[in-house]
Amino acid sequence: MINLQFQYKHVTRFLSEEEIYLMQDEVDISHSLLIEKAGKGNQYLGWIDLPARTDETLINTIEADAKSLREKIEILVVIGIGGSYLGSRAILEALSSPFSAFFTENKNPAVLYAGQNISQDYYSELIHLLDKKEYAILVISKSGTTTEPAIAFRLLKNHIEKKYGPEEAASRIIAITDGSKGALKSLSEKNGYTTYVIPDDIGGRYSVLTPVGLLPVAIAGYNIRELIEGANEMRKACVETSSLLDNPAACYAAIRTSLYRTGSQIEILVNYEPSLHYFTEWWKQLFGESEGKENEGLFPAGADFTSDLHSMGQYIQEGQRMLFETVIHVQKSKHLLSIPANESDLDGLNYLTGKTLHQINEMAALGTTLAHIDGEVPNLDILLPTIDERSLGELIYFFEFACGLSGYLLGINPFNQPGVEAYKNNMFALLGKPGFENESEAIRERINEE
Repeated sequence: MINLQFQYKHVTRFLSEEEIYLMQDEVDISHSLLIEKAGKGNQYLGWIDLPARTDETLINTIEADAKSLREKIEILVVIGIGGSYLGSRAILEALSSPFSAFFTENKNPAVLYAGQNISQDYYSELIHLLDKKEYAILVISKSGTTTEPAIAFRLLKNHIEKKYGPEEAASRIIAITDGSKGALKSLSEKNGYTTYVIPDDIGGRYSVLTPVGLLPVAIAGYNIRELIEGANEMRKACVETSSLLDNPAACYAAIRTSLYRTGSQIEILVNYEPSLHYFTEWWKQLFGESEGKENEGLFPAGADFTSDLHSMGQYIQEGQRMLFETVIHVQKSKHLLSIPANESDLDGLNYLTGKTLHQINEMAALGTTLAHIDGEVPNLDILLPTIDERSLGELIYFFEFACGLSGYLLGINPFNQPGVEAYKNNMFALLGKPGFENESEAIRERINEE
């Protein structure tokens, strides 16, 4: 049984119930394409049944390797880009205290990230920190040649081997890569790294429930079994029926597609908990890379409320009417903190005395929803009981399934990303990569002309 709830009561003034349920026949077709693996990109649909078929032996191995590393490191550096790091970061940021680095009683390693940028200052400062800390590297790449993570791994491999020596360094490097080929696979075999496999039938942005996401979450000390179980419960709800009444992901996909067809161009994923910021970043990649092709797709944006209400709130309220919001509500917080009384009441807040911050945050959310609806901004609501591993597993699978359905409703392949190569080819040409000589000459002529 799932705990996540999807509600659309704040969209019915923009889309009638009849308009929503007119989508049922299309959803039935798209649902069949997913479940029967008969649609575009069907070679990358391994994620659909993944939570149900994750092997107990794999879970035990991940837990054992995680325990072994936790006992000897202070920092885990996860090297990856896109889906190779955003999923695990989304989970870890959601579950961790924002101040965990300052709690000396926290015995689990901090997780830092590399391979997601090419900033000289970032890597210089990271290496300076690693000079003083016990650490290990988790490098994630199917090929081992993706530019950003390959640069990061070359730098950090050099550093860790100098710090510990080649043999000990090899025991502190784990690779998650292709099962049979690629530069990282070859290097791992040569140096004896512990390795895990990225399944061939799962693309990067759908890989969070593979070792790509499970291993760093386990190393950080969280319960991957609960994460998988939450995802599996949502899988049952999504796979067993295409009914808009009973399948929350199908209902979400249908409504967002209907809004797109009636003029919406932007979907904003909104949260009221700072810990969900990186969950939004993962969601942006999932939907942006899946839907944004063939001149189709909603533009996925994110907002952290209430802070962004003091920056983007004005535009959302009164800017161009081309957007809608999907709001994540967390129904129960982890802690309890209420407003104290103050005798002078100079700030005028005594009327809040005794109210918890969670209550105030809920009223801020409701007040914002009502204001935005009055401003002609449709609102969809996702209710999570709390932020824990199980709820996050449900939310991850909810969005994955809805994304696959949405892509098929658009008539595109939601499992490829042909446009990602354009910037890479230009960068290779500008850097003089062998094999790109003709492109280098052409692009330099273009720059000179401009």
